[in-house]
Amino acid sequence: MTHATDGLPAGKVLDVLDRIADELGDRFQGTFGRDTVERFVTETYYLLERTATVKTHLSTLTARFARERLLDLAKADGLTQVTAPQVLFVCVHNVGRSQMAAALLAHHAFGHVMVRSAGSQPTGTIPPVITEALGEFDIELSNGFPKPLTDEVVRAADVVVTMGCGDACPVYPGKRYLDWDVPDPMNQPLSVVRTIRDEIDRRVRQLLEELQG
Repeated sequence: MTHATDGLPAGKVLDVLDRIADELGDRFQGTFGRDTVERFVTETYYLLERTATVKTHLSTLTARFARERLLDLAKADGLTQVTAPQVLFVCVHNVGRSQMAAALLAHHAFGHVMVRSAGSQPTGTIPPVITEALGEFDIELSNGFPKPLTDEVVRAADVVVTMGCGDACPVYPGKRYLDWDVPDPMNQPLSVVRTIRDEIDRRVRQLLEELQG
């Protein structure tokens, strides 16, 4: 039985992961050893592979998400000097509310806030109606994909915003937790998604003002 990533047979998966580990090993040289980088790359691939609906670009997504995770691990462990606050948005599937909130905050913050999103049960793909609603604000979401909630992303966050994920998000002392009661945009028409988008945008702008204050 074969298992594939990006159309490659199972025997090629390790080669792909080694290549990603080589690239990230160079990126994080002096911060993390090769063993740590390899472990995160392998774990990231299987986390994404387990829930991915479409596996066509799995190696590319693995490289992107593993890099984010290593950046967050470095921040959480005090191995890097990061002055910008970091906000994590969490919903259930990470294809609706949390993606919209993260995209809106990144759009308004102009790089002055680090933004992450994750799902307590990540699955599926971002619906076109979500992409369309954000596109009306000139926000591109073509590269978004559902990401699992991992320990280091919570540890690295200064503010954790939950959006209908219940008690799935771990609680760490010294962090600010917000719970936004926002309707789920999944399976809703564009008119309803616009209303949800505008409510999230209002909350995001308020949060940004507080972070910059």
